[in-house]
Amino acid sequence: MTTARPRTTVSQMLLTVAAFIIIVAGMQAASPLLVPFLLAAFITIICTPIMVWLKRRGSPSWLALIVVIVGVLLIGFLVSAFIASSVSNFTRDLPAYQAALGRQVTDLVRFLNEVGIEISAAALTDFLDPGAAMNIVASGLNSLRSVLTNAFLIFMTVVFMLMEASGLPSKLQAILGDSKDALKPFEGFIENVKQYMAIKTWISLGTGTLAAAWLMLMGVPYALLWGMLAFFMNYIPTIGSILAAIPAVILALVQFGVIKAAIVGIGYLVINILMGSIIEPRFMGKELGLSTLVVFLSLLFWGWVLGPVGMLLSVPLTMMAKIALGTREETRWLAILLGPDLYSKKPEKVRQAHDTTA
Repeated sequence: MTTARPRTTVSQMLLTVAAFIIIVAGMQAASPLLVPFLLAAFITIICTPIMVWLKRRGSPSWLALIVVIVGVLLIGFLVSAFIASSVSNFTRDLPAYQAALGRQVTDLVRFLNEVGIEISAAALTDFLDPGAAMNIVASGLNSLRSVLTNAFLIFMTVVFMLMEASGLPSKLQAILGDSKDALKPFEGFIENVKQYMAIKTWISLGTGTLAAAWLMLMGVPYALLWGMLAFFMNYIPTIGSILAAIPAVILALVQFGVIKAAIVGIGYLVINILMGSIIEPRFMGKELGLSTLVVFLSLLFWGWVLGPVGMLLSVPLTMMAKIALGTREETRWLAILLGPDLYSKKPEKVRQAHDTTA
């Protein structure tokens, strides 16, 4: 016998929409404080398995915590120093790159006129706008550097989160009662996010390393910077790897011409197909539990609310929303809409999903 599903009235729907708008507006207003907190939370999620592994190897809790904290501090310092130095040097050289790119556009106009295609140099310059293209690259790097200016706040938040991580399950148990089933949604969410972040981090590290090695082989300036950019941008689903390739291809075009820029672009394409279409699905599988459209829309939404960091964390944040919606009967239908196509799965899984909404 199935229980009747509660009906949602128009007033309840309007109240829910109004509450959602207020929450989103509050998140956008509080983004300077919320972004470092979210970054710290997901760094903690990545570091927690390392601390647990050290404990299982016989290390005391305090020693495991110190090792992880020192590792986070060292990596954060090296990354921040490298990005700050590289971005400063790139900004210094930016006018020369803009001028060289402008000459490339002029040569293109001359070539088109020679083959009988009449086009105005001013019109093509306005369409391509080489100065704006390089400025977009510089502004993106500067936004990344601005995020790292909160490194001390992020680091301190990570330290306190790691200190509290071991006691969190017992606190949740005390809040929700002794029932083990009460903790299952939280445990499932943490486990899914840890698995996703761990796999994505290793895949992103491989992508960034291969991109940097390829650019060094091709002689493209700032190869390590573009490799690190590929590492960070690989966290953005679907379009992150494409966006990461644009600065390196533009710089190769400025320095070496069209042919070598095309070769650099082909190298990026091969790396992204290898890592994103072959290796990552082999380890990630279907565990993400989100449809492709939702992944793309979440990228736009969280990027609008929280900026570049929101794009990096769009998938974990959407997974959190999906799990939260799935815990209540009134909103479980939204969780199903956010998920992948049920009819592409086995029939028994479709029936199980149907039964949970009954």
